[in-house]
Amino acid sequence: KKAKKGFMTPERKKKLRLLLRKKAAEELKKEQERKAAERRRIIEQRCGKSRPVDDANEETLKRVLREYHQRICQLEDQKFDIEYIVKRKDFEINDLNSQVNDLRGKFMKPTLKKVSKYESKFAKLQKKAAEFNFRNQLKQVKKKEFTLEEEDKEEKPEWVEKRIKEEEVEA
Repeated sequence: KKAKKGFMTPERKKKLRLLLRKKAAEELKKEQERKAAERRRIIEQRCGKSRPVDDANEETLKRVLREYHQRICQLEDQKFDIEYIVKRKDFEINDLNSQVNDLRGKFMKPTLKKVSKYESKFAKLQKKAAEFNFRNQLKQVKKKEFTLEEEDKEEKPEWVEKRIKEEEVEA
């Protein structure tokens, strides 16, 4: 019996894959070139063509600089206006989102920080330790030599004591 040969032999499959890859690569390259040309065209349209200033005199340079300065000021004004409009639209969007959430009953829940359950207990212990009076745990000492307050006895100078003794002896 003769083996049935299909139309797509392995060589034909390989050749077809190569052709498809080449075609895809060419299309990709054309697309990149088209995008680059579009980009150059848009930049040229927005920025305008550069002025020849290499061999220009002082008056033409001043005129060109004034034109550039006016263009920059105009673009800055437009930029400021657009930024203001964008900020206002963002505010309106946020306001409308909050109104929708209010109507639905769904609210943004803030993400909670992970807090250790032992942290509060540890803080309480530290607070107690700070307030703790260590003198309360010491034993009470009755001896007078360790007391902080010394009781002032009326001590008489030595010459007075000698005089008192002499008077007693004479008497």
